[in-house]
Amino acid sequence: MSGNSTGHLFRVTTWGESHGPALGAVIDGCPPGLMLDTAAIQADLDRRRPGQSRLTTQRKEADAVEVLSGVFEGRTTGTALSLLIRNADQRSRDYSGVRDLYRPGHADYPYDARFGHRDYRGGGRSSARETAARVAAAAVARQWLAARFGVEVVAWVDRVADVSATGVDEATVDRAAVDAYPVRCPDPAGAAAMTARIDAARKAGDTVGGTIRCVARGVPAGWGAPVFDRLEADLGKACLSLPACKGVEFGSGFEGTRMMGSAHNDAFGVGPDGAPLPLTNRAGGTLGGISTGAPITLRCAFKPVSTHFQPQQTVTREGEAVTFRNQGRHDPCVLPRAVPLVEAAALLTLMDHALRTLALGRG
Repeated sequence: MSGNSTGHLFRVTTWGESHGPALGAVIDGCPPGLMLDTAAIQADLDRRRPGQSRLTTQRKEADAVEVLSGVFEGRTTGTALSLLIRNADQRSRDYSGVRDLYRPGHADYPYDARFGHRDYRGGGRSSARETAARVAAAAVARQWLAARFGVEVVAWVDRVADVSATGVDEATVDRAAVDAYPVRCPDPAGAAAMTARIDAARKAGDTVGGTIRCVARGVPAGWGAPVFDRLEADLGKACLSLPACKGVEFGSGFEGTRMMGSAHNDAFGVGPDGAPLPLTNRAGGTLGGISTGAPITLRCAFKPVSTHFQPQQTVTREGEAVTFRNQGRHDPCVLPRAVPLVEAAALLTLMDHALRTLALGRG
């Protein structure tokens, strides 16, 4: 059965469950010779890990990464790179009450329908904890893309419920500005209002959703493919594979549908290297599924976290109607910890397309 691997030339397989002994990733196709900075991998994992602030779940996990293979004398060898992250703070007893029922908004019933057997402890494989493995793998891609092409990927919280950020410059916003606030919004006033909105939901035993914006700067023209493997199609799939992500838009997105074609097209000028470059970027950095050399811009929509603490109606595996309340430790809003997830989705996709372009003798 497939579903645990992604990529063609940069092939990443993740494994493990939320309440198992460990989880991890195996990367096949990482180019040899990369001086791998494990501290940088850990820094990316630290941005995703639980227990960072009162805005996130209080599960305590160090998410310390171990590199088991694929590196010799500090450099990647070109063979399979294996990354391990051990679980340390599981509280499986918190899930004993949902063993025989299906939680609304979760994958309990679909997993049962698909496999006939499920790990009810925190959702097992469907838990967002699986994303730690992708973040670790993407941290490798981040290092190679930066070293080889100067690619930089930055994401931030753009909106929480009805509170939006303002004045964030996609051309200059950086990771330090994003991480300056626990909510990961680089707009000070917006960050304060978002924090208050999340706190209110947490105190009410409820949850909130919102959107995350992401920009990939430095992507050369020519990455991508026609028709089925369009760059934005693969980016969209990567983002939609993230837990709680329910929508993706590129460039002007849905707002662009309000414009006339004469106003929406990006006129071309000459870039710093003498090559054509869009003067505006309503297309979001791609045309015909291939990068234009302009920054790739996207926005991801995340639903409110399904695990809230108000009474809910559901049914048991035997079809009996019941009312229950969730137990355990959960995020009142996924967005602050989803910022590195959106970056990871973009990085893994860009890495694979970079290698596919190089395989054609381009780049």
